[in-house]
Amino acid sequence: MGETPSYDLAGQIIGLAMKVHSTLGGGFLESVYQNALAFELTRAGMAFQTSVPLKVKYEGAIVGEFEADMLIANTLIIENKAVQTLAVAHEVQLVNYLTATGINEGLLLNFGAEKLQFKKKFRTYRAAGPN
Repeated sequence: MGETPSYDLAGQIIGLAMKVHSTLGGGFLESVYQNALAFELTRAGMAFQTSVPLKVKYEGAIVGEFEADMLIANTLIIENKAVQTLAVAHEVQLVNYLTATGINEGLLLNFGAEKLQFKKKFRTYRAAGPN
């Protein structure tokens, strides 16, 4: 089987997230939605990891560590939220994860709103600065 184009992968994940949200509704902790989404991803036969450690390097030294909620097929990071509404800080968090890993695409999913909120984000490229 060939590689799934990222737009198809993102669309499939959004569809599964919508199913989770419509089934559970709002009000649960982020971990509940993440576990339900993991259940759906497994059922769909998608390769994924949860609680993925990410290291931020500066001139070869590890200067920080984060944990991404989910990594799908080693090509797409998912950041799950369960808040009333998404904030710019949530988007920045996901873009930072993308920058730290070199992965190009990510999905920000918010299960806490009345309707599922989702945003697709892309890695930003930074010009090399003086060392």
